[in-house]
Amino acid sequence: MNLLSGKIKGSKRNFLLKFGLLWLLVITASCSNTDDYTPLIPEEDEELSGGSATSFIFSPDAFGFSVDGLSLDEQITFGVGNSLFNQSWVTAPASTTARDGLGPFFNSRSCSGCHFKDGRGRPPAFEGELAHGLLLRLTLPEIGANGGTVPDPIYGGQFQDNSVFGINREGVLRVTYETVAVTYPDGSSVDLQKPIYEMIDLNYGAMNAAVQVSPRVANQMIGLGLLDAIPEVVLLSYADENDSDGDGISGRPNYVYDVETADLKLGRFGWKANQPTVKQQVAAAFSGDLGITSSLFPEENCNPELDCNQIPNGGSPEIPDDNLDNVAFYAATLSVPARRDFDEEEVLQGKELFTSINCTGCHVAIYETGTSSIDALANQTIRPYTDLLLHDMGDGLGDDAPEFRATGNEWRTPPLWGVGLIETVNDHTNLLHDGRARNIEEAILWHGGEAESVKNSFMALNKEERTKIIAFIKTL
Repeated sequence: MNLLSGKIKGSKRNFLLKFGLLWLLVITASCSNTDDYTPLIPEEDEELSGGSATSFIFSPDAFGFSVDGLSLDEQITFGVGNSLFNQSWVTAPASTTARDGLGPFFNSRSCSGCHFKDGRGRPPAFEGELAHGLLLRLTLPEIGANGGTVPDPIYGGQFQDNSVFGINREGVLRVTYETVAVTYPDGSSVDLQKPIYEMIDLNYGAMNAAVQVSPRVANQMIGLGLLDAIPEVVLLSYADENDSDGDGISGRPNYVYDVETADLKLGRFGWKANQPTVKQQVAAAFSGDLGITSSLFPEENCNPELDCNQIPNGGSPEIPDDNLDNVAFYAATLSVPARRDFDEEEVLQGKELFTSINCTGCHVAIYETGTSSIDALANQTIRPYTDLLLHDMGDGLGDDAPEFRATGNEWRTPPLWGVGLIETVNDHTNLLHDGRARNIEEAILWHGGEAESVKNSFMALNKEERTKIIAFIKTL
């Protein structure tokens, strides 16, 4: 028994010695592999998307803070602009003459009605709900004055589903969806939703049969002044209209009419890069969305089927230049939130994949701003992930509505900064020009045209790799 016990103990000892040697070899090999692996690290100040104009507040008010470095007078201007941006306009005449003149037709009563908390709008969530920042542009297939668009002769350049008391609204916007199934090479699938737009219960007769309808959703307001401060020559250096480098991407600039200077300028703002300055973008929104006239757009947004001269207005113009300038300054100086989790390994791997499949062919990561009339925006290293150029995104996203140089299939590359905070600020994750994509993955899968090969490269990745790219984008 003792002999047997000794044999068992000896066998156990030999087993442990052999196991120990094997364990040592495994650990040694593991350590060797670990030594060969170099962890990814972020770039210096990579989290500062807006340079010194970056904020570190990630609450539901994350898009609503001014950039640092404003003078006392500029801080006051920002505050006045903020008040005007959020105030509800009323019909004229009113005792509150500083904010009367709404309509007669409009989409919202305030700027914040479309850009809630300075954030992003969305399509109606159910039939009968009024749009929260989605509108329809109406144009005819003709070239208008200064190379611009020609509106529908009755309903104008924008369909408006609201009106002041005593006047029938133009009609009702209805959005329904059909399903578009997409299958990955690995067999997994995603159901996309393709919107169908209808304008029903029209109160002023039929629209022109040739009208072109372009849906546009209100975008987040952050960083507009920084985008305005990128030198034009730098943006044009990314243009490649003839795809001379053969990567399939041929971004090109839009040149649009600047009302104040009465000439064509590089378009930087709007879904088709159809506005040259922050001020003109703001003035156009006052006109089209609220029915508020300004010195830039002095014509009342009125239906010719009505006696427009008999409808009270809020003066000529309804928003004076000083208040228009205050709102434009406010829009230009909203800070960009910093990135979160930018230094996590999964995120850094997603960034590498994002670059390797050439998402950066359009979503250019980094710029240096130049001079600016606002000192706090000058000479900043920013990371907006856009080239502000037009790209053909394919028939799936096309609206058949040209605007200046932009074709019906072309859209400006939207900046990606702030995209990961839209849900926090606005309680939804809808993306693309009309909000059809319910999340980042769906937005990627809608890419076509110049981005078709990039989309296919994304789809060819395994699920873990695709998840890492999405995780990276969510940190922006």
